[in-house]
Amino acid sequence: QEYLDFRKERSQMLLSRRNQLLLEFSFWNEPLPRQGPNIYELRTYKLKPGTMIEWGNNWARAIKYRQENQEAVGGFFSQIGELYVVHHLWAYKDLQSREETRNAAWRKRGWDENVYYTVPLIRTMESRIMIPLKISPLQ
Repeated sequence: QEYLDFRKERSQMLLSRRNQLLLEFSFWNEPLPRQGPNIYELRTYKLKPGTMIEWGNNWARAIKYRQENQEAVGGFFSQIGELYVVHHLWAYKDLQSREETRNAAWRKRGWDENVYYTVPLIRTMESRIMIPLKISPLQ
């Protein structure tokens, strides 16, 4: 009964909800617990239909440019829900290290080429900065 009461109360506060079932890209690191403190950036890309394989092939090469500082946490794509959606999760010590790490990627030969080939595949993109809860294994 307590749960049913909670659902009823929650439904009055909830305006919308969206669910996705995600699969992990095979070339990406598996998300593992991390020592903190860190902030996390969740980058979401909505791709043009029919471009997931091309995206994955380019990112399989591109990810090597972004693993030196262990900032790559996980890469996922939608299997159920809105399709052709990709999520990349990155860890940084703070916003300053985020900026430095992202700028360093542009100085690496080949990074710009991968970006050049993936940008035309994107319909929309979004970036969110997240701070983990104390109970999260990703600190």
